[in-house]
Amino acid sequence: QVQLVESGGGLVQAGGSLRLSCAASGRTFRNNAMGWFRQAPGKEREFVANITWSGRDTYYVDSVKGRFTISKDNAETTLYLQMNSLKPEDTAVYYCAAKKAYVDYGAYDYWGQGAQVTVSS
Repeated sequence: QVQLVESGGGLVQAGGSLRLSCAASGRTFRNNAMGWFRQAPGKEREFVANITWSGRDTYYVDSVKGRFTISKDNAETTLYLQMNSLKPEDTAVYYCAAKKAYVDYGAYDYWGQGAQVTVSS
């Protein structure tokens, strides 16, 4: 059974940093595009960042550009989201997701259960 498990969420003051991790079990996601999404209370889930299956390209929503960095480890079994200069509006449940192998377009097929990030002002 394929699972994605997020960790690293928590409570931080505005201006602080957190690093989210997303570990895969049941299979490797070495050749999969992966991404981070978030959902704030009362809002729809939104795209935050993604990395293409080759690992060569990354994309970010404008609101996090210059503050967040998405990356995979060398073994490409863990996805990361380094979040710096956090703002209260970054408060949300953060989800990692993966697409089928060798595909950069279309829907995400695998999702984690989410990790809470709370930024206090």
